[in-house]
Amino acid sequence: MRYRTRVTAPAAALLGTATVLAAGAPALARPFSAGEKSGDARTGGSTPAPGPETLGDPVYPALGNDGYRVHAYDLDLAYDATTGLVDATATLRIRTTQGLSRFSLDALGLDVSAVRVDGREAAFERADEKLRITPARPLRERADVTVCVTYTADPRRTLPHTAWVPTPDGFAICPQPNSAHTVFPCNDHPSDKADFTFRLTVPSGLRGVANGLLTCTENLPGDRTAYSYRSRSPIATELVQITVGDYVVKERPGPHGLPLRDVVPTARAAALEPALALTAGQVAWLEDRLGAAFPFETYGLLPCNSDDPNAFDFTGLETQTLTLYKPNFLLQEEAKIGSHMMHELVHSYFGNLVSPATWADLWLNEGHADFYGLLYRYERGWPDSLGLTTMEARMKDTYARGDQWRHDSGPVAAPNEVNLFDNQRYLGGVLVLYAFRELVGEAAFHAVERTFLDRFRHRSASTEDYIAVATEVTGQDRAGFLRDWLYGTTTPRMPGHPDWTVTPVTPTPAVPHSLRGGHHHDNSATLSTI
Repeated sequence: MRYRTRVTAPAAALLGTATVLAAGAPALARPFSAGEKSGDARTGGSTPAPGPETLGDPVYPALGNDGYRVHAYDLDLAYDATTGLVDATATLRIRTTQGLSRFSLDALGLDVSAVRVDGREAAFERADEKLRITPARPLRERADVTVCVTYTADPRRTLPHTAWVPTPDGFAICPQPNSAHTVFPCNDHPSDKADFTFRLTVPSGLRGVANGLLTCTENLPGDRTAYSYRSRSPIATELVQITVGDYVVKERPGPHGLPLRDVVPTARAAALEPALALTAGQVAWLEDRLGAAFPFETYGLLPCNSDDPNAFDFTGLETQTLTLYKPNFLLQEEAKIGSHMMHELVHSYFGNLVSPATWADLWLNEGHADFYGLLYRYERGWPDSLGLTTMEARMKDTYARGDQWRHDSGPVAAPNEVNLFDNQRYLGGVLVLYAFRELVGEAAFHAVERTFLDRFRHRSASTEDYIAVATEVTGQDRAGFLRDWLYGTTTPRMPGHPDWTVTPVTPTPAVPHSLRGGHHHDNSATLSTI
Protein backbone atom coordinates (compact mmCIF):
# COMPACT_ATOMS: atom_id res chain seq x y z
CA MET A 1 0.00 0.00 0.00
CA ARG A 2 1.09 3.57 -0.65
CA TYR A 3 0.95 6.39 1.87
CA ARG A 4 1.16 10.08 1.12
CA THR A 5 0.93 13.28 3.07
CA ARG A 6 -2.61 14.48 3.67
CA VAL A 7 -4.03 16.93 1.17
CA THR A 8 -7.35 18.71 1.10
CA ALA A 9 -9.71 19.73 -1.65
CA PRO A 10 -13.06 21.43 -2.10
CA ALA A 11 -16.05 19.43 -0.97
CA ALA A 12 -17.38 19.06 -4.49
CA ALA A 13 -14.17 17.45 -5.68
CA LEU A 14 -13.99 15.11 -2.71
CA LEU A 15 -17.59 13.97 -2.82
CA GLY A 16 -17.92 13.82 -6.59
CA THR A 17 -17.55 10.07 -6.64
CA ALA A 18 -20.31 9.60 -4.08
CA THR A 19 -22.83 9.89 -6.89
CA VAL A 20 -21.57 6.59 -8.28
CA LEU A 21 -24.01 4.39 -6.43
CA ALA A 22 -25.67 1.08 -7.12
CA ALA A 23 -24.92 1.25 -10.82
CA GLY A 24 -21.29 0.48 -10.05
CA ALA A 25 -18.05 2.16 -11.02
CA PRO A 26 -17.53 3.34 -14.60
CA ALA A 27 -15.69 1.00 -16.90
CA LEU A 28 -12.51 1.71 -18.80
CA ALA A 29 -12.93 3.50 -22.08
CA ARG A 30 -11.99 0.28 -23.82
CA PRO A 31 -11.62 -2.75 -21.54
CA PHE A 32 -8.70 -5.10 -22.05
CA SER A 33 -9.30 -8.71 -23.01
CA ALA A 34 -7.14 -11.80 -22.85
CA GLY A 35 -7.72 -12.35 -26.54
CA GLU A 36 -5.99 -9.12 -27.47
CA LYS A 37 -2.96 -10.21 -25.48
CA SER A 38 -2.64 -13.48 -27.34
CA GLY A 39 -4.01 -12.78 -30.80
CA ASP A 40 -2.31 -13.73 -34.06
CA ALA A 41 -0.17 -11.48 -36.23
CA ARG A 42 -2.71 -10.56 -38.89
CA THR A 43 -2.86 -6.94 -39.97
CA GLY A 44 -5.38 -4.76 -41.66
CA GLY A 45 -8.73 -3.36 -40.49
CA SER A 46 -9.03 0.23 -39.31
CA THR A 47 -7.66 3.30 -41.06
CA PRO A 48 -4.59 4.60 -39.19
CA ALA A 49 -5.39 7.43 -36.76
CA PRO A 50 -3.83 8.91 -33.60
CA GLY A 51 -4.31 6.55 -30.67
CA PRO A 52 -6.36 7.76 -27.70
CA GLU A 53 -4.20 9.17 -24.91
CA THR A 54 -6.39 7.83 -22.11
CA LEU A 55 -7.97 4.63 -20.86
CA GLY A 56 -10.77 6.48 -19.09
CA ASP A 57 -9.79 5.49 -15.56
CA PRO A 58 -12.37 6.98 -13.14
CA VAL A 59 -9.69 8.10 -10.65
CA TYR A 60 -6.83 9.01 -13.04
CA PRO A 61 -8.57 9.87 -16.33
CA ALA A 62 -5.31 10.95 -18.01
CA LEU A 63 -3.47 7.74 -17.17
CA GLY A 64 -2.77 5.08 -19.77
CA ASN A 65 -3.11 5.00 -23.55
CA ASP A 66 -5.31 3.09 -25.99
CA GLY A 67 -4.77 1.69 -29.47
CA TYR A 68 -2.29 -0.98 -28.39
CA ARG A 69 -1.45 -3.43 -25.62
CA VAL A 70 2.01 -4.05 -24.21
CA HIS A 71 3.22 -7.65 -24.30
CA ALA A 72 6.65 -7.08 -22.74
CA TYR A 73 9.11 -4.51 -21.41
CA ASP A 74 12.87 -4.90 -21.49
CA LEU A 75 14.50 -2.27 -19.28
CA ASP A 76 18.25 -1.64 -19.51
CA LEU A 77 19.40 0.86 -16.86
CA ALA A 78 22.94 2.01 -16.08
CA TYR A 79 23.52 3.92 -12.83
CA ASP A 80 26.41 6.38 -12.57
CA ALA A 81 27.31 6.86 -8.91
CA THR A 82 29.35 9.99 -9.70
CA THR A 83 26.56 11.95 -11.38
CA GLY A 84 23.64 10.12 -9.77
CA LEU A 85 22.04 9.79 -13.22
CA VAL A 86 20.51 6.76 -14.89
CA ASP A 87 21.08 6.18 -18.61
CA ALA A 88 18.43 3.82 -19.91
CA THR A 89 16.81 2.10 -22.84
CA ALA A 90 13.25 0.83 -22.63
CA THR A 91 12.23 -1.66 -25.30
CA LEU A 92 8.52 -2.39 -25.54
CA ARG A 93 6.86 -5.11 -27.56
CA ILE A 94 3.35 -3.94 -28.30
CA ARG A 95 0.41 -5.20 -30.32
CA THR A 96 -1.84 -2.67 -31.97
CA THR A 97 -5.60 -2.91 -31.54
CA GLN A 98 -6.30 -0.35 -34.26
CA GLY A 99 -4.46 1.31 -37.12
CA LEU A 100 -2.18 3.98 -35.64
CA SER A 101 -0.68 7.02 -37.31
CA ARG A 102 0.55 8.10 -33.87
CA PHE A 103 0.52 6.62 -30.39
CA SER A 104 1.61 7.69 -26.94
CA LEU A 105 3.34 6.38 -23.84
CA ASP A 106 3.10 7.80 -20.35
CA ALA A 107 6.37 9.58 -19.49
CA LEU A 108 7.34 12.30 -17.02
CA GLY A 109 10.77 13.70 -16.15
CA LEU A 110 12.61 11.54 -18.68
CA ASP A 111 15.12 13.18 -21.01
CA VAL A 112 14.37 11.26 -24.21
CA SER A 113 17.10 11.33 -26.84
CA ALA A 114 15.80 8.85 -29.43
CA VAL A 115 12.80 6.71 -30.32
CA ARG A 116 12.80 3.87 -32.82
CA VAL A 117 9.78 1.91 -33.99
CA ASP A 118 10.58 -1.44 -35.61
CA GLY A 119 14.16 -0.28 -36.04
CA ARG A 120 13.27 2.98 -37.81
CA GLU A 121 13.81 6.38 -36.27
CA ALA A 122 10.48 7.89 -35.16
CA ALA A 123 9.47 11.46 -34.45
CA PHE A 124 8.45 12.24 -30.88
CA GLU A 125 7.25 15.13 -28.75
CA ARG A 126 6.31 15.76 -25.13
CA ALA A 127 2.78 16.76 -24.16
CA ASP A 128 2.13 17.01 -20.41
CA GLU A 129 2.84 13.47 -19.13
CA LYS A 130 2.69 11.87 -22.58
CA LEU A 131 5.43 10.93 -25.01
CA ARG A 132 3.78 11.17 -28.44
CA ILE A 133 5.42 8.97 -31.04
CA THR A 134 4.88 9.24 -34.79
CA PRO A 135 6.40 6.21 -36.56
CA ALA A 136 8.01 6.52 -39.98
CA ARG A 137 5.17 4.41 -41.34
CA PRO A 138 1.64 4.10 -39.93
CA LEU A 139 1.04 0.96 -37.89
CA ARG A 140 -1.61 -1.46 -39.05
CA GLU A 141 -4.20 -3.03 -36.80
CA ARG A 142 -3.10 -6.24 -35.05
CA ALA A 143 0.54 -5.59 -35.83
CA ASP A 144 3.32 -6.72 -33.49
CA VAL A 145 5.64 -3.75 -33.05
CA THR A 146 8.91 -3.08 -31.19
CA VAL A 147 9.35 0.39 -29.67
CA CYS A 148 12.75 1.43 -28.34
CA VAL A 149 13.15 4.62 -26.24
CA THR A 150 16.57 5.88 -25.18
CA TYR A 151 16.58 8.36 -22.29
CA THR A 152 18.29 9.66 -19.16
CA ALA A 153 16.65 10.06 -15.75
CA ASP A 154 17.67 11.93 -12.62
CA PRO A 155 16.26 10.18 -9.50
CA ARG A 156 16.58 13.46 -7.55
CA ARG A 157 14.70 15.60 -10.03
CA THR A 158 11.79 17.55 -8.57
CA LEU A 159 8.57 16.49 -10.29
CA PRO A 160 4.85 16.86 -9.58
CA HIS A 161 5.00 13.21 -8.49
CA THR A 162 7.73 10.62 -8.71
CA ALA A 163 8.48 6.96 -8.13
CA TRP A 164 12.18 7.52 -7.42
CA VAL A 165 13.42 7.04 -3.85
CA PRO A 166 17.01 8.36 -3.80
CA THR A 167 19.31 6.84 -1.17
CA PRO A 168 22.88 7.68 -0.16
CA ASP A 169 24.14 4.75 -2.23
CA GLY A 170 21.61 4.57 -5.08
CA PHE A 171 17.85 4.38 -5.26
CA ALA A 172 14.70 2.29 -5.05
CA ILE A 173 11.35 3.01 -6.69
CA CYS A 174 7.76 3.22 -5.47
CA PRO A 175 5.56 3.50 -8.59
CA GLN A 176 2.13 3.09 -6.99
CA PRO A 177 -0.29 4.33 -8.11
CA ASN A 178 0.58 6.53 -11.10
CA SER A 179 4.34 7.17 -11.14
CA ALA A 180 6.00 4.25 -12.95
CA HIS A 181 6.30 6.52 -15.98
CA THR A 182 8.77 8.72 -14.09
CA VAL A 183 11.16 5.72 -14.24
CA PHE A 184 10.44 4.28 -17.68
CA PRO A 185 8.06 5.16 -20.56
CA CYS A 186 5.08 2.83 -20.37
CA ASN A 187 1.36 2.28 -20.60
CA ASP A 188 1.02 3.12 -16.93
CA HIS A 189 -2.21 1.40 -15.96
CA PRO A 190 -2.76 -1.82 -13.96
CA SER A 191 -5.10 -3.23 -16.59
CA ASP A 192 -2.22 -3.58 -19.08
CA LYS A 193 0.05 -6.10 -17.34
CA ALA A 194 3.09 -7.30 -19.27
CA ASP A 195 6.20 -9.47 -19.05
CA PHE A 196 9.36 -7.78 -17.74
CA THR A 197 13.09 -8.30 -18.09
CA PHE A 198 15.72 -6.03 -16.53
CA ARG A 199 19.44 -5.37 -16.97
CA LEU A 200 20.95 -3.15 -14.28
CA THR A 201 24.53 -1.93 -14.69
CA VAL A 202 26.07 -0.54 -11.51
CA PRO A 203 29.52 0.25 -10.11
CA SER A 204 31.15 -2.87 -8.70
CA GLY A 205 30.54 -2.96 -4.97
CA LEU A 206 26.89 -2.02 -5.41
CA ARG A 207 24.06 -4.43 -6.15
CA GLY A 208 21.26 -4.02 -8.67
CA VAL A 209 18.02 -5.93 -7.98
CA ALA A 210 14.65 -6.06 -9.71
CA ASN A 211 11.46 -8.12 -9.74
CA GLY A 212 11.71 -11.82 -10.50
CA LEU A 213 14.78 -14.02 -10.50
CA LEU A 214 18.43 -13.29 -11.28
CA THR A 215 19.32 -14.79 -14.66
CA CYS A 216 22.82 -13.45 -15.32
CA THR A 217 25.67 -11.53 -13.70
CA GLU A 218 28.30 -9.88 -15.94
CA ASN A 219 31.60 -8.29 -14.96
CA LEU A 220 32.14 -5.34 -17.30
CA PRO A 221 35.05 -3.01 -18.10
CA GLY A 222 35.31 0.10 -15.99
CA ASP A 223 34.79 -1.79 -12.73
CA ARG A 224 31.08 -2.28 -13.38
CA THR A 225 28.68 -5.19 -12.94
CA ALA A 226 25.45 -5.93 -14.81
CA TYR A 227 22.65 -7.90 -13.15
CA SER A 228 19.83 -9.32 -15.28
CA TYR A 229 16.42 -10.35 -13.98
CA ARG A 230 13.32 -11.87 -15.47
CA SER A 231 9.81 -12.19 -14.10
CA ARG A 232 7.98 -15.43 -14.81
CA SER A 233 4.62 -13.69 -14.50
CA PRO A 234 3.21 -10.46 -15.96
CA ILE A 235 3.58 -7.35 -13.84
CA ALA A 236 1.47 -4.20 -13.63
CA THR A 237 3.64 -1.10 -14.08
CA GLU A 238 2.79 0.11 -10.56
CA LEU A 239 4.34 -3.08 -9.13
CA VAL A 240 7.79 -2.80 -10.73
CA GLN A 241 10.79 -2.63 -8.40
CA ILE A 242 14.32 -1.58 -9.35
CA THR A 243 16.85 -0.86 -6.63
CA VAL A 244 20.57 -0.10 -6.50
CA GLY A 245 22.67 0.12 -3.37
CA ASP A 246 25.09 -1.45 -0.93
CA TYR A 247 22.91 -4.52 -0.42
CA VAL A 248 23.41 -8.17 0.38
CA VAL A 249 20.90 -10.68 -0.96
CA LYS A 250 19.92 -13.20 1.72
CA GLU A 251 18.30 -16.41 0.52
CA ARG A 252 16.39 -19.01 2.51
CA PRO A 253 13.83 -21.75 1.82
CA GLY A 254 10.13 -21.05 2.13
CA PRO A 255 7.12 -23.39 2.22
CA HIS A 256 7.03 -26.12 -0.43
CA GLY A 257 10.47 -25.14 -1.73
CA LEU A 258 9.57 -21.51 -2.45
CA PRO A 259 12.87 -19.58 -2.65
CA LEU A 260 12.78 -16.51 -0.44
CA ARG A 261 15.23 -13.67 -1.07
CA ASP A 262 15.64 -10.48 0.93
CA VAL A 263 17.59 -7.47 -0.30
CA VAL A 264 19.14 -5.98 2.83
CA PRO A 265 21.47 -3.06 3.56
CA THR A 266 24.81 -4.73 4.19
CA ALA A 267 25.45 -2.84 7.41
CA ARG A 268 22.07 -3.89 8.85
CA ALA A 269 21.84 -7.49 7.78
CA ALA A 270 22.29 -8.90 11.29
CA ALA A 271 19.95 -6.42 12.96
CA LEU A 272 17.16 -7.09 10.44
CA GLU A 273 17.44 -10.87 10.57
CA PRO A 274 14.69 -11.40 13.21
CA ALA A 275 12.15 -9.68 10.95
CA LEU A 276 13.35 -11.43 7.80
CA ALA A 277 13.04 -14.82 9.51
CA LEU A 278 9.28 -14.28 9.96
CA THR A 279 8.42 -14.48 6.26
CA ALA A 280 8.41 -18.25 5.80
CA GLY A 281 5.86 -18.79 8.57
CA GLN A 282 3.70 -15.95 7.27
CA VAL A 283 3.65 -17.41 3.77
CA ALA A 284 2.63 -20.80 5.18
CA TRP A 285 -0.21 -19.23 7.21
CA LEU A 286 -1.55 -17.33 4.20
CA GLU A 287 -1.33 -20.31 1.85
CA ASP A 288 -3.37 -22.33 4.34
CA ARG A 289 -5.91 -19.53 4.86
CA LEU A 290 -6.45 -18.89 1.14
CA GLY A 291 -6.08 -22.51 0.04
CA ALA A 292 -3.68 -21.41 -2.69
CA ALA A 293 0.07 -21.78 -3.11
CA PHE A 294 2.14 -18.61 -3.23
CA PRO A 295 1.64 -17.38 -6.81
CA PHE A 296 5.12 -16.14 -7.78
CA GLU A 297 8.62 -17.51 -8.21
CA THR A 298 10.04 -15.83 -5.11
CA TYR A 299 9.23 -13.39 -2.32
CA GLY A 300 11.19 -11.22 0.06
CA LEU A 301 11.67 -7.87 1.73
CA LEU A 302 13.59 -4.78 0.67
CA PRO A 303 14.39 -2.54 3.65
CA CYS A 304 15.38 0.51 1.64
CA ASN A 305 18.82 1.82 2.62
CA SER A 306 17.72 5.19 3.97
CA ASP A 307 16.79 6.54 7.41
CA ASP A 308 15.72 9.91 6.04
CA PRO A 309 12.12 10.39 7.29
CA ASN A 310 11.39 12.29 4.08
CA ALA A 311 12.84 9.66 1.76
CA PHE A 312 9.39 8.18 1.28
CA ASP A 313 6.12 8.67 3.08
CA PHE A 314 4.86 5.12 3.54
CA THR A 315 5.65 2.21 5.82
CA GLY A 316 5.43 -0.64 3.34
CA LEU A 317 4.77 -0.93 -0.38
CA GLU A 318 4.05 -4.12 -2.26
CA THR A 319 6.07 -4.46 -5.44
CA GLN A 320 5.80 -7.84 -7.13
CA THR A 321 8.03 -10.47 -5.40
CA LEU A 322 9.76 -7.77 -3.29
CA THR A 323 8.11 -5.58 -0.63
CA LEU A 324 9.71 -2.20 0.09
CA TYR A 325 9.94 -1.11 3.74
CA LYS A 326 11.33 1.58 5.95
CA PRO A 327 14.22 -0.26 7.62
CA ASN A 328 13.56 1.02 11.14
CA PHE A 329 10.01 -0.33 11.05
CA LEU A 330 11.36 -3.86 10.70
CA LEU A 331 13.66 -3.44 13.72
CA GLN A 332 10.65 -3.61 16.06
CA GLU A 333 9.36 -6.69 17.88
CA GLU A 334 7.13 -9.15 16.01
CA ALA A 335 3.91 -7.98 17.69
CA LYS A 336 4.51 -4.51 16.24
CA ILE A 337 5.29 -5.57 12.68
CA GLY A 338 3.82 -9.02 12.01
CA SER A 339 0.29 -7.92 11.17
CA HIS A 340 1.47 -5.30 8.70
CA MET A 341 3.96 -7.70 7.15
CA MET A 342 0.97 -9.97 6.54
CA HIS A 343 -0.94 -7.06 4.98
CA GLU A 344 1.84 -6.53 2.44
CA LEU A 345 2.20 -10.27 1.81
CA VAL A 346 -1.54 -10.54 1.06
CA HIS A 347 -1.01 -8.09 -1.78
CA SER A 348 0.90 -10.84 -3.59
CA TYR A 349 -2.56 -12.32 -4.18
CA PHE A 350 -4.92 -9.32 -4.05
CA GLY A 351 -3.19 -6.58 -6.03
CA ASN A 352 -0.33 -8.46 -7.72
CA LEU A 353 -1.71 -11.83 -8.85
CA VAL A 354 -5.07 -10.14 -9.47
CA SER A 355 -4.63 -6.43 -10.16
CA PRO A 356 -7.36 -3.78 -10.11
CA ALA A 357 -9.06 -3.15 -13.43
CA THR A 358 -9.27 0.55 -12.54
CA TRP A 359 -8.05 2.54 -9.56
CA ALA A 360 -11.65 2.73 -8.33
CA ASP A 361 -11.26 -1.00 -7.57
CA LEU A 362 -8.48 -0.35 -5.03
CA TRP A 363 -10.64 -1.59 -2.14
CA LEU A 364 -10.16 -5.12 -3.52
CA ASN A 365 -6.43 -4.71 -2.79
CA GLU A 366 -6.49 -2.86 0.50
CA GLY A 367 -9.68 -4.32 1.98
CA HIS A 368 -8.39 -7.86 1.52
CA ALA A 369 -4.91 -7.00 2.79
CA ASP A 370 -6.29 -5.49 5.98
CA PHE A 371 -8.88 -8.28 6.37
CA TYR A 372 -6.30 -11.07 6.46
CA GLY A 373 -3.72 -8.91 8.23
CA LEU A 374 -6.17 -8.33 11.08
CA LEU A 375 -7.14 -12.00 11.23
CA TYR A 376 -3.45 -12.83 11.58
CA ARG A 377 -3.10 -10.28 14.39
CA TYR A 378 -6.10 -11.45 16.37
CA GLU A 379 -5.17 -15.13 16.08
CA ARG A 380 -1.94 -14.24 17.86
CA GLY A 381 -3.60 -12.17 20.54
CA TRP A 382 -1.92 -8.92 19.57
CA PRO A 383 -4.11 -5.91 20.41
CA ASP A 384 -4.73 -3.56 17.50
CA SER A 385 -4.27 0.21 17.49
CA LEU A 386 -7.54 0.63 19.41
CA GLY A 387 -6.64 -2.02 21.99
CA LEU A 388 -9.16 -4.48 20.54
CA THR A 389 -8.34 -8.18 20.22
CA THR A 390 -11.08 -9.68 17.99
CA MET A 391 -12.31 -9.07 14.46
CA GLU A 392 -15.89 -8.77 15.73
CA ALA A 393 -14.97 -6.02 18.16
CA ARG A 394 -13.03 -4.10 15.50
CA MET A 395 -15.82 -4.44 12.96
CA LYS A 396 -18.43 -3.24 15.46
CA ASP A 397 -16.31 -0.14 16.05
CA THR A 398 -15.81 0.34 12.30
CA TYR A 399 -19.52 -0.18 11.62
CA ALA A 400 -20.38 2.65 14.00
CA ARG A 401 -18.17 4.98 11.94
CA GLY A 402 -19.61 3.88 8.61
CA ASP A 403 -21.93 6.77 7.79
CA GLN A 404 -19.35 9.34 8.83
CA TRP A 405 -16.74 7.79 6.56
CA ARG A 406 -19.18 7.66 3.65
CA HIS A 407 -20.00 11.30 4.28
CA ASP A 408 -16.33 12.32 4.46
CA SER A 409 -14.81 10.00 1.84
CA GLY A 410 -17.63 8.72 -0.33
CA PRO A 411 -18.57 5.05 -0.79
CA VAL A 412 -15.98 2.30 -0.46
CA ALA A 413 -15.73 1.58 -4.19
CA ALA A 414 -16.11 5.15 -5.43
CA PRO A 415 -12.88 7.00 -4.58
CA ASN A 416 -11.31 9.97 -6.27
CA GLU A 417 -7.68 10.97 -6.59
CA VAL A 418 -7.60 12.90 -3.31
CA ASN A 419 -9.18 10.25 -1.08
CA LEU A 420 -8.00 7.13 -2.94
CA PHE A 421 -5.80 5.85 -0.11
CA ASP A 422 -7.80 6.91 2.93
CA ASN A 423 -9.16 4.35 5.38
CA GLN A 424 -12.47 3.91 3.54
CA ARG A 425 -10.53 1.76 1.07
CA TYR A 426 -8.81 -0.11 3.94
CA LEU A 427 -11.08 -0.68 6.95
CA GLY A 428 -14.12 0.28 4.90
CA GLY A 429 -13.19 -2.54 2.53
CA VAL A 430 -12.69 -4.93 5.48
CA LEU A 431 -16.20 -4.09 6.69
CA VAL A 432 -17.65 -5.03 3.29
CA LEU A 433 -15.85 -8.39 3.31
CA TYR A 434 -16.87 -9.03 6.91
CA ALA A 435 -20.53 -8.28 6.12
CA PHE A 436 -20.42 -10.61 3.12
CA ARG A 437 -18.86 -13.39 5.21
CA GLU A 438 -21.53 -12.91 7.87
CA LEU A 439 -24.19 -13.22 5.17
CA VAL A 440 -22.95 -16.35 3.38
CA GLY A 441 -20.89 -18.12 6.03
CA GLU A 442 -17.21 -18.98 6.32
CA ALA A 443 -17.13 -21.85 3.80
CA ALA A 444 -18.95 -19.98 1.03
CA PHE A 445 -16.89 -16.85 1.62
CA HIS A 446 -13.61 -18.70 1.18
CA ALA A 447 -14.95 -20.48 -1.89
CA VAL A 448 -15.65 -17.07 -3.44
CA GLU A 449 -12.15 -15.86 -2.54
CA ARG A 450 -10.45 -18.90 -4.06
CA THR A 451 -12.57 -18.77 -7.23
CA PHE A 452 -11.88 -15.06 -7.70
CA LEU A 453 -8.11 -15.56 -7.37
CA ASP A 454 -8.11 -18.55 -9.69
CA ARG A 455 -10.31 -17.02 -12.39
CA PHE A 456 -8.42 -13.75 -12.68
CA ARG A 457 -4.94 -15.14 -12.08
CA HIS A 458 -2.26 -12.90 -13.67
CA ARG A 459 -5.00 -10.58 -14.94
CA SER A 460 -6.91 -7.54 -13.73
CA ALA A 461 -10.38 -7.66 -12.21
CA SER A 462 -13.05 -5.15 -11.32
CA THR A 463 -15.50 -4.78 -8.46
CA GLU A 464 -18.20 -6.09 -10.78
CA ASP A 465 -16.05 -9.17 -11.45
CA TYR A 466 -15.94 -9.89 -7.72
CA ILE A 467 -19.70 -9.43 -7.45
CA ALA A 468 -20.24 -11.82 -10.38
CA VAL A 469 -18.05 -14.48 -8.75
CA ALA A 470 -19.90 -14.04 -5.45
CA THR A 471 -23.21 -14.62 -7.20
CA GLU A 472 -21.98 -17.62 -9.17
CA VAL A 473 -20.28 -19.43 -6.30
CA THR A 474 -23.02 -18.91 -3.72
CA GLY A 475 -25.80 -19.70 -6.17
CA GLN A 476 -27.76 -16.55 -5.28
CA ASP A 477 -27.79 -13.02 -6.65
CA ARG A 478 -25.46 -11.05 -4.38
CA ALA A 479 -25.28 -7.93 -6.55
CA GLY A 480 -27.79 -5.86 -4.60
CA PHE A 481 -26.23 -6.70 -1.25
CA LEU A 482 -22.66 -5.97 -2.32
CA ARG A 483 -23.48 -2.85 -4.31
CA ASP A 484 -25.33 -1.39 -1.31
CA TRP A 485 -22.21 -1.93 0.80
CA LEU A 486 -19.80 -0.73 -1.89
CA TYR A 487 -21.66 2.21 -3.42
CA GLY A 488 -24.33 3.26 -0.94
CA THR A 489 -24.19 6.61 0.84
CA THR A 490 -25.46 5.05 4.09
CA THR A 491 -24.24 1.93 5.89
CA PRO A 492 -26.53 -1.11 5.42
CA ARG A 493 -27.57 -3.33 8.33
CA MET A 494 -24.96 -5.85 9.40
CA PRO A 495 -26.09 -9.47 8.87
CA GLY A 496 -26.19 -11.42 12.12
CA HIS A 497 -25.78 -8.31 14.27
CA PRO A 498 -29.13 -6.50 14.51
CA ASP A 499 -27.93 -4.70 17.64
CA TRP A 500 -25.08 -2.89 15.87
CA THR A 501 -25.76 0.81 15.36
CA VAL A 502 -24.22 3.56 13.25
CA THR A 503 -23.20 6.82 14.89
CA PRO A 504 -25.06 9.81 13.37
CA VAL A 505 -23.04 11.92 10.98
CA THR A 506 -21.39 15.03 12.35
CA PRO A 507 -21.02 17.67 9.63
CA THR A 508 -17.32 18.19 9.02
CA PRO A 509 -15.21 19.66 6.24
CA ALA A 510 -15.20 17.19 3.36
CA VAL A 511 -11.61 15.96 3.65
CA PRO A 512 -10.39 12.39 3.31
CA HIS A 513 -10.93 10.56 6.59
CA SER A 514 -7.75 9.19 8.12
CA LEU A 515 -7.02 7.26 11.28
CA ARG A 516 -3.64 8.96 11.35
CA GLY A 517 -3.22 12.69 11.32
CA GLY A 518 0.32 12.91 9.99
CA HIS A 519 0.20 10.85 6.84
CA HIS A 520 -2.93 10.60 4.79
CA HIS A 521 -2.10 7.09 3.56
CA ASP A 522 -0.97 5.53 6.85
CA ASN A 523 -4.43 4.02 7.16
CA SER A 524 -3.91 0.30 7.40
CA ALA A 525 -5.46 -1.07 10.57
CA THR A 526 -2.60 -3.57 10.69
CA LEU A 527 -0.21 -0.87 11.89
CA SER A 528 0.03 -1.09 15.67
CA THR A 529 -0.02 2.51 16.79
CA ILE A 530 -1.87 5.66 15.84
